[in-house]
Amino acid sequence: MTQLRIPGPTPCPPEVLKAMAWPMIDHRGPEYKKIIFEVTDKLKQVFQTRNDVLILTCSGTGGLEAAVVNTLSPGDRVLSVSIGAFGDRWANIAREFGAEVVALDIEWGKAADPEAIRQAIMSNPDVSAVMVTHNETSTGVTNDLGTISKVVKESGKLLLVDAISSLSSIDLPVDDWHCDVVVSGSQKGWMVPPGLVMVSISTEAWEAHSKAKMPHFYWDFTKGKSFLEKGQNPWTPAVSVMFALSVSLEMMLKEGLPNIFARHARIGQMTREGIKALGLSLFAEESHASNTVTSVAAPEGLDIKKLRQILQDEHQVVLAGGQQRLDGKIFRIGHLGLVNEDDIKAVISALKVALPKAGFAGVKQ
Repeated sequence: MTQLRIPGPTPCPPEVLKAMAWPMIDHRGPEYKKIIFEVTDKLKQVFQTRNDVLILTCSGTGGLEAAVVNTLSPGDRVLSVSIGAFGDRWANIAREFGAEVVALDIEWGKAADPEAIRQAIMSNPDVSAVMVTHNETSTGVTNDLGTISKVVKESGKLLLVDAISSLSSIDLPVDDWHCDVVVSGSQKGWMVPPGLVMVSISTEAWEAHSKAKMPHFYWDFTKGKSFLEKGQNPWTPAVSVMFALSVSLEMMLKEGLPNIFARHARIGQMTREGIKALGLSLFAEESHASNTVTSVAAPEGLDIKKLRQILQDEHQVVLAGGQQRLDGKIFRIGHLGLVNEDDIKAVISALKVALPKAGFAGVKQ
């Protein structure tokens, strides 16, 4: 059986996949109404919020666009705190819709310094919002969002958070940290196929939304909220993925959020220790290394493309490569959602065999 160890899509439990085969229902009817109300209530528990939570049919990038266009107007200045490829993408979305982006670009592999964010806000007091990636899968780094939130909210700015690959796997108490818009995606730690994005919206974000003038039709939060009150989505939802999410949420709440976070922390540490035991080096600074994806620096002589091919062909282990400027320089191991210690042991064992075949002679025995 293939070990899909990429940062997403992630493996799905059999119960979740079985739910995908349920017969279609009327997405304007009472059966769907019951499901969307139950799912929304459970999502609020995982988000740890009393704020509104909307479900959008799209990929994570759609959710990031929705966060921008529903809270900003053309010409608004926003601070983009980017620690990797997905932070850069979010900044480009804001630019595309006419925002003036003040870029705080952090060296890839490192986390953002909250004090640097404070200084950037002080130097640009007219920024209306701060965009932050909680967990950057392109580099395997998790930002200290709790501290960053204090800095942003003390400055009276709107805090927009990309939590696509963190929320549901890494603790993110939305209300305690006063996050205004938080975006997460079904294909990550939620153990569900791609197709849904979940977004929480604070009172302050709704106030910003009432003044936002960026164009939005499909992504309109007002439409989303008014239809949710009727037990519907504005547009045809990914019904099968909703079925799947309803099952995965039951499983997650049964396991318990503290247990989920502890499991990911334990497995993240286990992965990092396993990599170092092979004689390899981590790419991300270890103090902020992600518990959902581990990035590994390519040593001299290692052909990452060949390594990944050997792992897939000979061991049925699928790992991710580097993105953009990190292509050929790192490989990444996803460990979020449906994952346990035996999965990581199998990956490390496969790497021990495959690394010498791909050009790395320094594997520790």
